[in-house]
Amino acid sequence: MIKSTDELTPQELVTIFQARTAVFVVEQECPYQEVDEADRHALHVCLEENGELQAYARILEEDEAIHFGRVLVVKKYRGQQLGRKIVATTLSEIEKRYPDRPVIISAQAHLVDFYRSFGFEQNSEVYLEDEIPHIEMLLQNGENG
Repeated sequence: MIKSTDELTPQELVTIFQARTAVFVVEQECPYQEVDEADRHALHVCLEENGELQAYARILEEDEAIHFGRVLVVKKYRGQQLGRKIVATTLSEIEKRYPDRPVIISAQAHLVDFYRSFGFEQNSEVYLEDEIPHIEMLLQNGENG
């Protein structure tokens, strides 16, 4: 399922926000404003099975580039290569909707090799975002997958 915020049902939106809060605030012990203004204009990419959210990412369009983030796999579905599947699905949707636009992400530093496997290149030094080491990574659209 890929929907804009306005296309999501209230129940779908609550499910997404619950999953994101569980991973990014509770599991990572990182208190921050997880639901933000960007959610108002985001595209939400969801992998589901039997009505249950398994993996998620959000896509944000900006003037100079396309961004995606909040990539997660729900805890009970980990270890099934769904991280690769959600990123591949997200990149495919970006290529379809925004051809030839660069993709910039803020990757947690321990995931650099994972994102390199999709063609991303390191675009910054390590920096802290909400006390977690991150690295900006860049993909020239059209080079993914």
